[in-house]
Formats: sequence, C-alpha cells, structure tokens
Amino acid sequence: MSRRLRLLVNPAAAGGRSLRSLARARAALEAAGADFRVEQTTGLDHARELAAEAAERGEAIVAVGGDGLAGALAGVLCDGPVPLAIVPSGRGNDFARVLGIPRDPAAAARVALDGAERLVDVAYADGKPFVGIASCGFDSDANRIANEMRLIRGDLVYLVAALRALWSWRPATFRVTVDGETTEVTGYSAAVGNSKAYGGGMYLIPHAELDDGRLDVFLSGRVPKLRFLLDVPKVFRGTHVRNPAITFLSGSEVRVEADRPFTVYADGDPIGELPITITVRRRCLRVIVPA
Repeated sequence: MSRRLRLLVNPAAAGGRSLRSLARARAALEAAGADFRVEQTTGLDHARELAAEAAERGEAIVAVGGDGLAGALAGVLCDGPVPLAIVPSGRGNDFARVLGIPRDPAAAARVALDGAERLVDVAYADGKPFVGIASCGFDSDANRIANEMRLIRGDLVYLVAALRALWSWRPATFRVTVDGETTEVTGYSAAVGNSKAYGGGMYLIPHAELDDGRLDVFLSGRVPKLRFLLDVPKVFRGTHVRNPAITFLSGSEVRVEADRPFTVYADGDPIGELPITITVRRRCLRVIVPA
C-alpha cells in the first residue's frame, strides 16, 4: 500500500542527526516514486500544528526524529484515521525499536511508504501524551544529566548519565497508587510504562505491551549502590527482573508521589512534576510498522 507522506523534522534536533537521516529517507522515497512533502519544524508545538494540518489532508505523518517527537505527534493523531510513521534519528529511538522499525533511515522510509498499520495505546501524564516510559527518582537525575551532555552521542549517553547520577544518589520513598491500591517503596526509581523500553535499549519493563490498555509499573527498592551498578547492564537484556528489590504492578490509572520533589521524564523529555497521575487510552494510535 502506497501512501501520501508528510515528513516532519527539526533541523536543530539531535545535533544535526535528524537532517542527515532525512537526506537518506528522502533519497529512498524519491527512488520509489513516492508522493511526499518535507517540512522543517521549530519545535514540538510547531510539529503538532503541522501534523494536525497534514492529517486534515489525509497525509500519513512521518516523524524524522526520536521518541520525544513521536510522543508529541501521538497526542495529535490519537483516535484519528491518519497513521504515524517513524524514521528513527533521536538518541534513544525506543518506541521505534519496540515496533521493529529499522534504524536505517532508507529502510524506515520504505516502511513508512508501504508498511502495515497497527493500533497501539497512548499514555497520558496529567493530560500530556507519551508513548514509552514515564519515570522519576534516580531516573530524573539520569535524564537531566543525559540531556545536558554534549560530547557523548547515541545510546551510550544514557549509560554514562546513569553512572554519574549514581554517585550522588540518596534513597527516596515513592508512594504509588494503582487503581486505588497504594504501594510504598524506598529506593531508586518509580516508572510507569506504556512500552517496555527506554534509555536507548534498556528493557526496563520487558513484559509490557503496547496494545493491552494497561500501564505497567516498575518500582526499584533499596540495594547497595555497587549492587545497583552491577545490575544496570542486565536492563539491556531484560534479565534484571529476577530481583527481590524490584516490584511490578499493573493497572489503568497510576498516581505517583514521593517524599521529595522530582521531575518526571517520558520519551526522553521532562513531562511534569510529582505528584502526577498517569492514564492510558487503548489502541487509539495508528502506527506504521514492517509488514
């Protein structure tokens, strides 16, 4: 199935990586004789405006960027007939990874043109949409450090940021209420997943599904810092779950509180402050995946 496409890209994003990906995606689409247009955005608000206008024209939206752009556009396209495609060119690209979209821009562009449509959930943190995992606590510090880093690129940035955050971390107490039932844990992090991966291939919640209408909660309890450090590589394989300090919960509405302030990050960007309430809309977003 061939589609009319509107490619959206922020030329300032990812240190110019998105523009380089755009060039390869454009070449692939031109070779395929595709009907497409390219528009450069000045930020997420501008991208939302362009996506809404393109959707009215019946054009499939192609996010040439990372998880933050995909999450922002998901909020525009939710419950609509127009699908979202992704040419991964951000830092983490975890939403595209879970969907099986190729990292090669040319291959991803061909998927956008003639791939299959799939319905997936979209999560909302105090009304703001995200597609991956919303997390806070230790993750708040690590995400802030990752976003401030300039010399390290790609997936490695999240691992280095985690190591730096660990140095000054002190335990926090999280109070998480899932569908009215409250659980309290003292330790490192609280995370609420629509998807299973974040942080450039870290499978924090490996059992999470994108289309089950459920939110999966991850709570990391107190362990010595050395033990925590040794467990970090396991997250990339999803084998960290066999750990008595980790608690998993599941539900349709989650409220997260803590004993000190934390910024909540989702899809690589700050999305709110604690306390925060997270909900999910089931199978409301059409995404284009490999056929």
